[in-house]
Amino acid sequence: MDRLDELTIFVAIVEAGSLVGAARRLRRSPPAITRALSSLEDRIGLRLVDRTTRRLAPTEAGSELAERARSWLADYEEMLVGGSQAPIRGVLRITAPVQFGRRHVAPIVSAFLNQYPDIRVELSLNDRHVDLIEEGLDLAVRIGPLADSSLIARQVGSVRRVVVASPAYLAGRGVPRTPADLAAHDTIFGMARSPAREWRFGPPRRGSVVRLSPRLLVDDVEAQLQAAQAGRGIARVLSYQVSDELAAGSLVRLLQDFEPEALPVQLVTLSRSHMAPKVRAFLDSAAKIFHDVDVIQ
Repeated sequence: MDRLDELTIFVAIVEAGSLVGAARRLRRSPPAITRALSSLEDRIGLRLVDRTTRRLAPTEAGSELAERARSWLADYEEMLVGGSQAPIRGVLRITAPVQFGRRHVAPIVSAFLNQYPDIRVELSLNDRHVDLIEEGLDLAVRIGPLADSSLIARQVGSVRRVVVASPAYLAGRGVPRTPADLAAHDTIFGMARSPAREWRFGPPRRGSVVRLSPRLLVDDVEAQLQAAQAGRGIARVLSYQVSDELAAGSLVRLLQDFEPEALPVQLVTLSRSHMAPKVRAFLDSAAKIFHDVDVIQ
């Protein structure tokens, strides 16, 4: 096996924390990953990883080798492709929330494919926060604060949590003027994020919390919007999810003066000293398009 390829596999093992994760990330078979690690350890004469029941952890020698290998591989790649003149090619793997991905990311991907004919994109749309290393992903769209500080993030916009209802519902039940008024209304809750039956308003530390008893609980955004448009009650969603309905007048935005602070929309990638040219190119293209089309509604 090529020595540089062997080092690439070893770095992937360390970063993924498992042989299976490295295999998934590199699109190799787990046995091939295991053979490469054994071969490297045999040649060096040192154990490079310690195995636990759930993960692999590098030994002291393994950590030192992984750090040096990252630098060697990055320098080698730059020597081959001439640094900033590197060709934009290969497979780019991206994930994004379902509805945001359909409305905002898919068009950007299409434009990116037109711009770079040697690129192939795998776009995965789902509403769970996937692990970039475990899933072998290059980029993710994240909405809200990041829990993992090791990721590189570029903010490209922001969205808000908005309260909406249909004109017919408001005509029959009245318009809430303050968050406390919601206690007298029918509400529609989404179950995907949190089991708490409450909505928070205003800034994080000085805001208020309204506890409610929803008449309808739904784990799908589209179903929430359909129920709200049908006059079933008041719903709370993210602004981009309801922008078309607000523009068409089928839903009305309520309690705008009490809305929480905007949530950042961020493009995130793994924290590495040398970013792959295809990743950097997509970040730059996406950031420009997001800047030209305001994401806040």
